[in-house]
Amino acid sequence: MKVALVGAGLIGQSIAHLLRETGDFEVVAFDRDDLALALIDAQGIETRRVDSADTTALRNALQGFDALVNALPYYLAINVAAAAKAAGVHYFDLTEDVRATHAIRAIADDSAQAFMPQCGLAPGFIGIVAHDLAKRLDDVREVKMRVGALPEFPTNALKYNLTWSIDGLINEYCQPCEAIREGRTQWVQPLEGVEHFSLDGTEYEAFNTSGGLGTLCETLAGKVETLDYKSVRYPGHRDLMKFLLDDLRMSTDRDGLKAMLKRAVPSTAQDVVLIFVTVTGMRRGQLVQDVFTRKIFAKEVCGVPMSAIQITTAGAVCAELDLFREGVLPQSGFIRQEQVPLDAFLANRFGRLYEGESVLKSTRRLAAA
Repeated sequence: MKVALVGAGLIGQSIAHLLRETGDFEVVAFDRDDLALALIDAQGIETRRVDSADTTALRNALQGFDALVNALPYYLAINVAAAAKAAGVHYFDLTEDVRATHAIRAIADDSAQAFMPQCGLAPGFIGIVAHDLAKRLDDVREVKMRVGALPEFPTNALKYNLTWSIDGLINEYCQPCEAIREGRTQWVQPLEGVEHFSLDGTEYEAFNTSGGLGTLCETLAGKVETLDYKSVRYPGHRDLMKFLLDDLRMSTDRDGLKAMLKRAVPSTAQDVVLIFVTVTGMRRGQLVQDVFTRKIFAKEVCGVPMSAIQITTAGAVCAELDLFREGVLPQSGFIRQEQVPLDAFLANRFGRLYEGESVLKSTRRLAAA
C-alpha cells in the first residue's frame, strides 16, 4: 500500500518508522518544514515539500497514492480530508476536534473512499475498548473512560511535561465536552467534574476534556445511562490550568497560551500513558463491572527510542491502517473507531505495542517463509 504521510512532526516520524519497518507499506512524507523532512529523510524514507494548507497543491501531490495519514494539527484536518477526497485516496487522521470530525463525516458521505478520523489514543483506542466492554453487557449503566499522558518524573508545579501537540492540548482544555447523563446526551464544561483515584499506589485526578469520546455518544445513545471521558493528571494540575484559562483569561488568547507553555514547560520522552476504562451494568441478571487498564512506558521500538505517547498514538493509527489494508474494516465511507474489533486490534502487529511488544514483523516476509 502506498501511503502519503502528511505531517512530519514527532508523531509523524514515529508513524513513518513503524510503517516502513514492516516492509509492507511504501511511505512518502509531506510537510513544508525542511528540518522535519530532513529527520524523516535520514530514516531512508522519501519526502516531499508540500504546503498542506494548500488544498490544490496537496490534491495534486496525492496522485498515485492509496491512502493518506494526517498527522497535522486538528485545525488543518478539514482541508486535508477535502484534498484526499478530491484525489480519490483513503483518509486517516488523529484529530480530537469535534467540529472537524463532523465536517469529515460530511465529506465522507457517498464517497467511494474510506474516511476514518480520530485514530489515535483518545479518541481512538479508548473508544474501541469502551465499546467492546459495553457490548459484553445485557444492559449498560455506566461507561467511564480515563486516559493520561503523563511525565514519569514530574518536577514542576503543573506536574506535567509536553508530550504531544500543544494545539491539541489547549483545544481539549477549552472546548465543550460531550457526555451522557441520565440517558441524555449533553454538553459539559472542560476542566469540571474533578475526581480523584489511586492506581498502583499513585494518586491521580481526572476532569472533563473535549474530544476523547469520539463518536461514542452517538453510538451508545439510548443504550447507556452515563458515559463520560476525562483526562488524567497528577493532583493539582487542573487548578493551575483553570487559573490560567479562566482567571487570567488565557482561554481567549490561545496563541499567547501556546507561546507561554512552549517557553516554560519542557517536553519529555520519559513519559507514561495511563488507560483506565470501567463499564458497569447487568449481565445475566447480575450487576457487574468490567475494567480494562494499561500502563505504557517509553522504550525502544525497532531500534528507535519512542515516548509512550508516540508508541500509543502512532501504534493506534498504524494498526487501524493495517486492519483496513487487510479488509477487516469497511472499505468506504465514514468509519467510526467503535467499528474496530478490540481483539483484532490487540492481535495486530502494531496493536501489540499496547501489550508491550517492540518488534514488528512483515506479513510479506512471513508469507514468503
